[in-house]
Amino acid sequence: MTTPTVLGTDEAHTRLHELTVIDVRTPGEFASGHLPGALSIPLDRIGDALPEIRGAADRGEVLVVCASGARSESACRTLAEHGVTAATLAGGTGAWADGGHDLHRPEGGPRASWAMERQVRFTAGSVVLLGLLLGLLVHPAFQLLSAGIAAGLVFSAVTNTCGMAVLLGKLPHNRPRPADLEAALAALRAR
Repeated sequence: MTTPTVLGTDEAHTRLHELTVIDVRTPGEFASGHLPGALSIPLDRIGDALPEIRGAADRGEVLVVCASGARSESACRTLAEHGVTAATLAGGTGAWADGGHDLHRPEGGPRASWAMERQVRFTAGSVVLLGLLLGLLVHPAFQLLSAGIAAGLVFSAVTNTCGMAVLLGKLPHNRPRPADLEAALAALRAR
């Protein structure tokens, strides 16, 4: 399997007008700030958008963006498996903002939520504390809950995947409204 092309933030900024930018973060993360002109298609909906993304890629270069680059690389690999070439943004929107480039924050859009990485850290930490507390107050076997989270975090680091992020991504505040996804697909068709 090939590694996706990586564009630096300055190069992407210079070429932004000629790129179709697809943001694969959750809708809440997208609302907290995204590259100007980016379309929100969460990672788990890439398959649903494949025909539209393929059409956009036939007309010009596609840039896939996430918070740090991991999800966009995964999306690029999925697209490549279906014959669609796409690039990823080095360092994601974090590097974009750190490079002094503006992020678009829509007014009246969906409420901004925490970045997925922050949601995972909060959830993992809360479950570990709950397991330790229940282990002290109720029964020592509850400490296995904390051990399970620790094992999951190690597995996540080794495989560069995150099952907890997948589960959290299914929560309502992390899901696109059907109208939002359809608007993004319509915009892809129009490009």
